[in-house]
Amino acid sequence: MNITQIRYELVFPDPRSATPEGVVAFGGDLSPSRLMLAYRSGIFPWYSKHDPILWWSPDPRLILNLDDFKLRRSLKKKLKHFEFRFDAAFNEVIKECATIHRSGQNGSWILSEVVEAYCALHDMGHAHSVEAYQDGKLVGGLYGVVVGKVFCGESMFARVSDASKAAFAVLIAHLKAWGFEFIDAQVPTEHLKSLGAVEVSREYFLKRLEACRDENVTVSWRYDSQLLKNDEK
Repeated sequence: MNITQIRYELVFPDPRSATPEGVVAFGGDLSPSRLMLAYRSGIFPWYSKHDPILWWSPDPRLILNLDDFKLRRSLKKKLKHFEFRFDAAFNEVIKECATIHRSGQNGSWILSEVVEAYCALHDMGHAHSVEAYQDGKLVGGLYGVVVGKVFCGESMFARVSDASKAAFAVLIAHLKAWGFEFIDAQVPTEHLKSLGAVEVSREYFLKRLEACRDENVTVSWRYDSQLLKNDEK
């Protein structure tokens, strides 16, 4: 199967035409307009240093329906050990995520140009972060891209135990309160499955995405401790 090369035109092939591995196309750039078109199309970039940009739409896809999130009692207790903020340190969060070595990966795909591209999305209001602090120090967090009522999760990091899980729990509580539909977790992992994420077909994912990608929600992206308390009841 041939993979389409994209150059300057702002267009992507139908993600249903992806290779068995999930690659839709290669090439192009990481401009805000191209990135947002990709996410709206159910496609995301993921590639290694010295390789061309690869655009993916895997099958199966991992999603988390917000009501399926499993807030375990042990994690609920640890939430009190952190302070949380939204969008207070987006640049730091993505740079921390870039330093995390994950099993099966040859280094991080979050290269300098990726950091620059997603920081630009953040400045435009498309990308957001959740941060966990202890004693005023950033110890964990995550970031992702918003498309309509979908939060497309990108990466997370933790410098102390459960910091990223705590930030994730905070995100879930707020997304539910704000009327979001689900989280796109992209590639299946056992860790996210343990938190309630499930594998679905690409076709199912695309239909869910297409149904809510234009239903924009207006929120302040500010941490509200009361929302988490309500979600725990």
